[in-house]
Amino acid sequence: MSSDPLFILGTERSGSNLLRVILNSHPNIVIPHPPHILKYFAPLEPKYGDLALPRNYRRLVEDVLRLVKGHIHPWSWVPRADEVIQRSHPRAKTGKLELFSAYVAVHEALRERVRKDRWGCKSTFMIDHAARVFEEWPGARLLWLYRDPRDVAASSRVSVFSTFHPYYTALLWREQQEKGLALEAAGVPLLRIRYEDLAAQPEAEIRRICGYLGEEYHPHMLEFFKGKEARNSSSLSESWKKTAEPVSTEGLERWRRDLSAEEVLAVESVAGETMERLSYVPDNDAARRAVPPTLNQRVTWWLEDKRAWLQVEVRSLRKDRNVRLRWRRALLLKRIRLALVFRAG
Repeated sequence: MSSDPLFILGTERSGSNLLRVILNSHPNIVIPHPPHILKYFAPLEPKYGDLALPRNYRRLVEDVLRLVKGHIHPWSWVPRADEVIQRSHPRAKTGKLELFSAYVAVHEALRERVRKDRWGCKSTFMIDHAARVFEEWPGARLLWLYRDPRDVAASSRVSVFSTFHPYYTALLWREQQEKGLALEAAGVPLLRIRYEDLAAQPEAEIRRICGYLGEEYHPHMLEFFKGKEARNSSSLSESWKKTAEPVSTEGLERWRRDLSAEEVLAVESVAGETMERLSYVPDNDAARRAVPPTLNQRVTWWLEDKRAWLQVEVRSLRKDRNVRLRWRRALLLKRIRLALVFRAG
């Protein structure tokens, strides 16, 4: 095994893809765009049966590789099933092969292919698997990246990869940041990274991150936007266009111009207490935030969320190169689920 891997945790639209391409430009680190293997396959893993049986584990590996090959941000190279199976190691605690074994083997194969010492994962949903990560690698490095939820909400409403109405974005933000706080309270050595600090003082923050990772800082990391990975990412989706630009403070406090007073209150009513724990100051006092939304507001927000989804999909069809890959991935996952149901039957 290589040096212990690193994981970028947090919430979508918090700068995770920016941090990914910065760290991917380090000569010792490879962080591919994540196909979210554990997010999609963890609920399906029991349906493959006993993975100690070679045919069952192979079937799982082949389906995982179908996801990677059809990824909306195509990898430069994808290993064959035999290569993944050969690199797969049983879980130390149980002595059995698991989905996690395949997940690790895929990343290890890529790391060896590109001849780097360390791999990382930018799937922010890995915050749900942090305990499993530390069981496998006590020395793993977890980068907890977070951003003002009002800015997350302003960014999410126009991104095809997110929830759309600020109320729903705030629900997810609160849930994921509370998991980060719980991990921290349990003694898991997370490195807190505020997006606002990364945007305002990128060199100082990247130096701090490299120190935490035990890696040397390289000045060219801040020229990530000139690299092939950043340019390719930017060209695939409008949601990733900033990866081909230098770090800037342009997106800070965009909520002040992009969210209405009602939307700001909706975010703060859901996430206000968590915001304060992470040193973000709500605009509304606790009394106002404590008033629950009316039924009429909830219905209106739900309808606005669906309308925004349709508008963003139409825009994606016109603007994004990978829109068909995204739709194809959705169909692929449906086919995999149906095949598992029929096999079980």
